[in-house]
Amino acid sequence: MKSDGGYKIEAFPTSRIATIDIGAIGLKKHHIKALIELDVTEARKKILEKRKLSQKISFNSWLIKCIGCAVEEFKEIHGIRKGKSKTVIFDDIDISIMIEKEIEGMKVPLPYVIRKVNEKSISDISSEVRAAQNQAVEDEGNYILGEKKNDLLMKIYYAMPGFIRSLIWKHILRNPFLVKKNMGTVMITSIGMVGKIRGWVVPVSVHPLCFAVGSIIKKPGVIGDKIEIREYIHITALVDHDIIDGAPAVRALSKLTKMIENGFGL
Repeated sequence: MKSDGGYKIEAFPTSRIATIDIGAIGLKKHHIKALIELDVTEARKKILEKRKLSQKISFNSWLIKCIGCAVEEFKEIHGIRKGKSKTVIFDDIDISIMIEKEIEGMKVPLPYVIRKVNEKSISDISSEVRAAQNQAVEDEGNYILGEKKNDLLMKIYYAMPGFIRSLIWKHILRNPFLVKKNMGTVMITSIGMVGKIRGWVVPVSVHPLCFAVGSIIKKPGVIGDKIEIREYIHITALVDHDIIDGAPAVRALSKLTKMIENGFGL
């Protein structure tokens, strides 16, 4: 008789159900994918200098601010389609991020929406992210950070069969105002902050605009006529091609590139 060898059975985290749903729907989105490598050497130096002066800011919060300001200048890039003939373009830049929390002994990424990023300072964003990181998650159904959601409705959602959950998502995604309310209009996932990844991460998202941030890597770079050791970060951008064409999307991403490499706001 063949032995299966040693193994263990673990509980499947309830929050993964929403991740599965988003993955299935996100694969149907018509995203343009851009793989970007950015020199963040000068920005990192400036952030370190500010932290020495007791300014509580982080690289991640600064990056969120840069993205928020770039989107504010090119607002059509986070527009959401409404019906067949309209697009809703919001003034507020609401950015969804993922924060890793420990639930029942397992590390689980949970969503948190930073509202009106374009109106907040880097310090404000940094403080808000720290507060979300420190938020206690006591109930198994409380898988949304920051804003109080109806835990009973969340539990009912997780208990529903897949085809009903997909209908709920279709209803939300048809309504730009429900999208903004529940998950913001921009998504940032900072995979590289967890561990070293030498390259790009290509995510799946239902947002009109999504960024996956990789690790900061040291390698030679050309500055003027000299070769120096520089710090680079890999960022993948997903842009909804149903909403915006390639040329204006490139202009927006080019603006973001300049902001990051020039240490915007520091």
